Amino acid sequence: MGNNIDPSCMAAPFMVVFFLIFAVFGLAVILFKLFLWWKIFSKAGYSGAFAFLILVPFVGNLIVLCVLAFSNWPILSRAVPPVPQI
Repeated sequence: MGNNIDPSCMAAPFMVVFFLIFAVFGLAVILFKLFLWWKIFSKAGYSGAFAFLILVPFVGNLIVLCVLAFSNWPILSRAVPPVPQI
């Protein structure tokens, strides 16, 4: 007598695709964030591996900000002071 397809069954494949796309986009954002923090730590003279602290919710971000704000950056001790121009 016709098509007796339940409409809720047709939504499942679309939801799976939506969540897969969402997961891939979220992973790309996290990897890009790690890359950026890795570069920041490297330019400050620290090991880039400090960037993985960002993955720890709340406490990791606080530790990263405290390290960058309150410590002496290793790169500054290696910098050569500029020679004054006469």
